[in-house]
Amino acid sequence: MTAKKYIEINKFEDTLKPRPWPVTPPPSREEAEKIYQAREEKSPDALAFCRFLEDILKYEDRFKKPEALQGLVVINAGIWRHATMFAAMTLGELGAEVIKVEPTKARGPSGYVRGDPLRYLTPFGREEYMIKDNVYGEPCGLDFIHFMRNQYSVTLNLESEEGREIFKKLVSHADILLENYPPGYFDSLGIGYRQLSKINPRLIYVWIGQMGQWGPNKDRTSKFGQWMLDPIAQCMDSFVHNTGYPQDLLERGRGGDPTRSGVWIADLVAGEQAVVNALAALYYREEVSGRGQFIEVTAAEALMDILDFDIMWYGHTGSIKARTGSWDPNLNQYAWNPCKDGFMMIGGQSDRLWYRIGMCIERDLPIFGPLIHEDPFLKEMAARNALHGLIKTYTLTTMWLKSQTRDQVERKLMEYEVAAGPVQFIDEVAEYYHFKYRKYVDLIEDTYYGPLLYCTHALSYQHRTPARVKWMGRPVGADNELIYSKYLGYGNEKLRELRERGVI
Repeated sequence: MTAKKYIEINKFEDTLKPRPWPVTPPPSREEAEKIYQAREEKSPDALAFCRFLEDILKYEDRFKKPEALQGLVVINAGIWRHATMFAAMTLGELGAEVIKVEPTKARGPSGYVRGDPLRYLTPFGREEYMIKDNVYGEPCGLDFIHFMRNQYSVTLNLESEEGREIFKKLVSHADILLENYPPGYFDSLGIGYRQLSKINPRLIYVWIGQMGQWGPNKDRTSKFGQWMLDPIAQCMDSFVHNTGYPQDLLERGRGGDPTRSGVWIADLVAGEQAVVNALAALYYREEVSGRGQFIEVTAAEALMDILDFDIMWYGHTGSIKARTGSWDPNLNQYAWNPCKDGFMMIGGQSDRLWYRIGMCIERDLPIFGPLIHEDPFLKEMAARNALHGLIKTYTLTTMWLKSQTRDQVERKLMEYEVAAGPVQFIDEVAEYYHFKYRKYVDLIEDTYYGPLLYCTHALSYQHRTPARVKWMGRPVGADNELIYSKYLGYGNEKLRELRERGVI
């Protein structure tokens, strides 16, 4: 059943409207400084340093400064993958001119579509969660709009001979090419690295996949199955096994199953690694060789690289590190536990913090001291991390938390200089005064999609060449005239002919 049919049957009226933002304005600089001074020692030097950083990093001056990758041309020829989109988005926010090459026809979630099928991905298949652009009126998923930042969109049929010739001409102007098609697919079309490097020896060609283009278990999915790579990569490298609650809880009806990340973490880590690889190759090209190179990034290996000490644990002990849920086997306390209105994260990774947490809890729950601080088993930091120590500590901590709100708990713990913070819902993140003040959450008036709430990139806080968001999304092929005219000299008549032949 399509989303549209579901709406008709259930007489659902589309009443979704953007929520006014911000609900409360961010603090002024004077108010922010008062908050800062109230929490820190009133040191003139500390305040002066804080002001210095704010003056050189503030959001308002971002668009007045140069861009680190200005003049760099990037082609994003990937489809169905967050990895290529995230990599392209990051390079675009750093100042590169990014051209998103989309197919004229591709298999989407429910049939053939025009453009990248990722455009049509929407939660639960609900069309009301998509946004229509104000020029063509085409619906687009929020996910795609988010990752389409600072990218131009052109359409091109790479399965046609004429389309491939146009692609070669476009690549001759490029510094970096991103793609994620199955192993050897671009090579079979005559537009892989072996062919394109002869046309453009300075080209940095980045392929992103699941397991790789070579090896006994290389990527084997079809060109239309690329969207499945993220969860498979999460499973293949033990990330999913490592995430979730212990197996013994399964018998008690409290879980025990492994858990996939709530976001496309394998793809996003692979995209970040693709950017790091590309910039390293760019430096080598400019400073050493004068030539480009081929780069392969796989989601499974990229995610494996951040799996903490799991592989070393296995090599050293010959055993598999068990899942521990939200508990950390290295530290106690170091977890989030339920309180009156949500969950609270408390960090006690040292003796100093361990006893400060106890002193804070003991004010309201006197039994905590005798049961925890006076327990000989819990005197040593290593002993506290045993399962017995974790269960006992968190049981008593939750007894203290359950009758208090996150705000109440945070205020009490801050008095003891304990590292603690609430587990926030996304509406609280959007309205968090600190994020609003730093403009990490902000509102952009997009040319095609209107006002959109978004978070800025972590690379935005370079004081000389900060990253920036110029626009959020682009309709399919919105920049055909601009890009093909600029790089290939095509006029309106030529573009019309190409459209009629299905090349663009």
